Amino acid sequence: MLKDFKEFLLKGNLVTTAVAFVIGLAFAAVVTSLVEDVVTPLIAAVGGQPDFSALDFTVNGSVFRYGLFLNALIAFAAIAAILFFLVVRPYNRLSGRLRSGEDEDVPSPEYAVASASAETLPALLNERASNGWRVVSVGDGAGGTMSAVLVKGEV
Repeated sequence: MLKDFKEFLLKGNLVTTAVAFVIGLAFAAVVTSLVEDVVTPLIAAVGGQPDFSALDFTVNGSVFRYGLFLNALIAFAAIAAILFFLVVRPYNRLSGRLRSGEDEDVPSPEYAVASASAETLPALLNERASNGWRVVSVGDGAGGTMSAVLVKGEV
């Protein structure tokens, strides 16, 4: 039983999740400080309210602290924007490139196969070459014909 517990604790997923959680808490503290110490004062400079947490109203003795909600809403929007633009978007672009093994800015090449007799294939390939096609391979085809694989664009 102790061995199973040790394996559970040392599993990669648990450790990775714990590290991500701790880093997430630290990141949230930094962004919360950014909102409270930089963003809220900037909004206050424009709107004249230095601290939203003091904003409230009372109905039948019940106090509604909508200023605290505004602070939390601003913090959430800031965290979401920072995570999206600095973490999610770059990660998606990088993982997409790594997954496909291609650069998304480079167009995929076009491929074609040309088949003809051994006498007429060279002329056909020369004609295709003048239009930007390059020969990748040539082989014997069925019935005495030859086939060539052509590519147009970057390989």
